Amino acid sequence: MPDENEKSKEFVLKTVRDRGIKSVSLWFTDILGFLKSFEVAPAELEAVMADGAGFDGSSIEGFARIDESDMMAFADPATFQILPWSLPRYPVARMFCDIQKPGGNVFDGDPRYVLKRNLERAAAQGYTFNVGPELEFFYFKNARGTDILDEGGYFDLIPPDEASDIRLETVITLEQMGINVQYSHHEVATSQHEIDLHYADALSVADNIMTCRLVVKEIAQRHGVYATFMPKPIFGVNGSGMHVHQSFFKEGRNAFFDGNDPYYLSKLARHYVAGLLKFAPEIASVVSQWVNSYKRLVVGYEAPVYLSWARKNRSDMIRVPDYQLGRENATRIEFRVPDPACNPYLAFSVMLSAGLEGIEKEYELAEPVEENVFEMGSEERERRGIGSLPIDLFEAINLTEKSDLVRKALGNHIFDSFIKNKKIEWDQYRMQVTEYELKRYLPLL
Repeated sequence: MPDENEKSKEFVLKTVRDRGIKSVSLWFTDILGFLKSFEVAPAELEAVMADGAGFDGSSIEGFARIDESDMMAFADPATFQILPWSLPRYPVARMFCDIQKPGGNVFDGDPRYVLKRNLERAAAQGYTFNVGPELEFFYFKNARGTDILDEGGYFDLIPPDEASDIRLETVITLEQMGINVQYSHHEVATSQHEIDLHYADALSVADNIMTCRLVVKEIAQRHGVYATFMPKPIFGVNGSGMHVHQSFFKEGRNAFFDGNDPYYLSKLARHYVAGLLKFAPEIASVVSQWVNSYKRLVVGYEAPVYLSWARKNRSDMIRVPDYQLGRENATRIEFRVPDPACNPYLAFSVMLSAGLEGIEKEYELAEPVEENVFEMGSEERERRGIGSLPIDLFEAINLTEKSDLVRKALGNHIFDSFIKNKKIEWDQYRMQVTEYELKRYLPLL
């Protein structure tokens, strides 16, 4: 009997024939999480799934030097989806790819492979790593400025609301692509919106995040507006985060649940949270990877700054949502540091690695902090052992560069390329003369 992979290939080829697909777009990401693609004709698809399609890796950020540039993209048949906006005239489908070197060796610079490798570490212990991300973003009138589309606030419904209509069309498009959306709503800031993807295994969700970011931008563009996942596009209002809900499942049961614990967290979950707390500063540059990310991670805008956890306090870095009777499988923790502009494959890899380290070393979880950490004095935080996240990308890079955990999670190839890229970004940023400096100093100096 054919295995599941062969069945998936047969389904893809049949669908391409039956639906009259004109082109198949092969997707993958560079180390920064930018989506890359090239197209193949339907007649080439069977060979691409079996033997791969060659391309020049030297032009992809963090992939390969010019003298080792040849790469092969193998289309994953489980990721086949038709792009709804290509219908009905020229139907186009997309498939995510796994990148290999010629000869069949794995390419350890492929972010999707890195996540798979880390998931295998959890699977070896019997665990499935499930995540559910909340993606926040802004709609602006164009890409040249921050002119907003609406004056709404959190959960507001303001008919007629152009932005809400665009968001609704986006959700419908995602559903047509087999991506389940749990919630969508207006966020706190004006013209800021949120789409929450359904909880699922981390690899599928990482693929879904990449698709969601494209769909959000595609539908916005079709309406003549611009959507951005930039973490902090407007000074003085909330930035855009990507809170990641996460848990382990084992043999169909939620391994994070314990009905006898006051927070309904198992020892495994407590060790996992302790690992995230310990390594959060070291992984910050991966989950919040841009200079602009640290303009979001400041006091006063519902973004985390300090290393603490609690149940209801949204000033904490990790939140444990309330348990609902009979919904043991919904027990989870929410990590609030990532933003939606990160590379999800690498972000999930370092989060998982930090949590697994906590489990394997049996780190003890500190007491929860239910008070508002932002209102505590520095002496009180120091007395209670509450540390903080890096204040900027430069500090974050330095912590990551010294991290054995991150190097192990990402592998030498991506780790070294990522650090090099981020140092270049910081150097380019620190040499800029900003509008703030001109307004502040030019009239005085």
